[in-house]
Amino acid sequence: MPDWSYHPLKKLILNKLSPKTSREFIHKSMSTIASIPGGRNLIEFLGHMKAPQELQKEIQYSGFPSPIGLSGHLDPNLSGLNAFQVLGFGFIEIGPIVVKKPKIESEPKIENSQILFSNYHEKVPLKQVIKKLTTLNMQIPILAKIDTQVTRNEWDIIVQHLTPFVDGFIGTSEQINSFVANNAVCLEHSFYVSISTKDMNNIELNTRKLLRHPSIGGFVINAPRQTEDSYWYESGYANECLAKIVKEVKELSPEIIVITSGGVETPEEARTLVHAGADLLILTDGYVKAGPGLPKRIHERLLYEKIRPIETQNWFWSFLFGLSILIGGIIALYFAFTSVILPYDESFIGLTRTNILQVNPLILSFMSHDRMALAGTMISGGILYIQLARHGIKNDMHWTRIAFHSAAIVGFIGIFLFIGFGYFDWLHGLFWLILLPIYHFSYKEGKKITGAPFSSHGKNDRVWQYGLYGQLLFIMLGFMILVGGIVISTIGVSKVFVSTDLSFLCMTPQMLDHISNNLIPVIAHDRAGFGSALISVGLLVLMISLWGFRKGERWIWNTLCLGALPAFIAGIGTHIYIGYTTFIHLLPVYFLVILYLLGLVLSYPFLKQK
Repeated sequence: MPDWSYHPLKKLILNKLSPKTSREFIHKSMSTIASIPGGRNLIEFLGHMKAPQELQKEIQYSGFPSPIGLSGHLDPNLSGLNAFQVLGFGFIEIGPIVVKKPKIESEPKIENSQILFSNYHEKVPLKQVIKKLTTLNMQIPILAKIDTQVTRNEWDIIVQHLTPFVDGFIGTSEQINSFVANNAVCLEHSFYVSISTKDMNNIELNTRKLLRHPSIGGFVINAPRQTEDSYWYESGYANECLAKIVKEVKELSPEIIVITSGGVETPEEARTLVHAGADLLILTDGYVKAGPGLPKRIHERLLYEKIRPIETQNWFWSFLFGLSILIGGIIALYFAFTSVILPYDESFIGLTRTNILQVNPLILSFMSHDRMALAGTMISGGILYIQLARHGIKNDMHWTRIAFHSAAIVGFIGIFLFIGFGYFDWLHGLFWLILLPIYHFSYKEGKKITGAPFSSHGKNDRVWQYGLYGQLLFIMLGFMILVGGIVISTIGVSKVFVSTDLSFLCMTPQMLDHISNNLIPVIAHDRAGFGSALISVGLLVLMISLWGFRKGERWIWNTLCLGALPAFIAGIGTHIYIGYTTFIHLLPVYFLVILYLLGLVLSYPFLKQK
């Protein structure tokens, strides 16, 4: 559930449910998807959330793919555990863990858009933790937070049973002093001391006292809280307070591991804590407010501090590939406006252009409309490929390489649709033969493109929210173009015509077949070719919209704006040109144009902002 789907759904449905109901719905839904075959690949395709290698860390002999973790308060039932490890998190906190589930528990609630956690918050029993962890293949570290009310005996039981499954434990300073100091079992594990900002009044004294224990791995500093009756919520100044304390602790003991819990709702706030010296960050209610894309956006903000754009020399062949498709589309458009059919078409059909005009002039008009639409789609595809090469592959953006080659391979496979009715277009075949070596070199140079995306965007402002709705509309646009291409290709290799086509032609398939047995195969080949081109362009628009939306990425807006115009102009213009203007036939195109225009308007401030 990326941000572009989370926020509309949250506004329309989730905010109207109880916090627990909406929480469990989201977590269980995502975990179910992550559990089915191909589910994790689907999540990665939709969100591209995998943490970049540049942010990997090794702490206490455990590898953390990312410094960003999730608080146990947000998933006390462990229902989303399977999904979180594919949403970009580098580790997960579970708990508070108890031996037996308490009789009194209170769910969180929302007041004035603020999440309130109960002092009697939900806790997870040890048996449930063990059952969950034994059935899951966790690939990221887990930190187990032990409840503050457990006894010495319960502490030992929890530590002994969870040792094989977790990478560290979190407890209070009182628990560490009482249960860990002289316990031989505990000395073998890493413990992190959970402390509040109030406990850090005498930072130097507390730090030196706790670091005397050899099993202490570091501190978990919790964001300052405010209380209302029996509920609490994070203070508005949490980020500033945490940054100040982290900096002071690091100045006293630079080698100590410091983990912050809370105080992060935006990428900029995460950057502030990292710059102050925090080694790991645990997200709390800020994750709920900002959306599941927050870890990804934090990664991109942190990477912005580490790397700068690197222009590679490995984009010439990719640019040439797109340019070739663009030129091919222009040539196809020229023939569609002039002769429509070529000599080898006439030879296969057994009729000349003049003969067909004498039988029914609308037949050539109909063939012209398919070929114009194909040409416009090819020109759009060429623009999209060129833009991906010039601005993405040239600047070492790995996601652009995936989008480029996925669509190109699908386009090459589409050549087999041309012969679905027994007609092979030699000009198309020659065109693909020319493209094939160009694409071969493009694919080879693309192997060197490995860069992760980065961004300076740090705030959850209104411009970003409008951008999410614009992104959603473009994703819908790309998906519907893709589906439309599949439908048209299927029709092209099966029944060829829809009812409105036959109404325009004023002829039945039998009548066309009577004119020439080879007339319908030529028309079918045009349809299938157009559908195949739509599939490639739909994939490009979809992947650019899914993976390319970042603040100030002006070229993304320009690409979507310019790239769609030839296809839309050809798609609508050709129907007006030949007089085939049946409303129901053009309704899908009208709807796509509306999505396109609204998407451009809503995403303009976000993408075009410098």
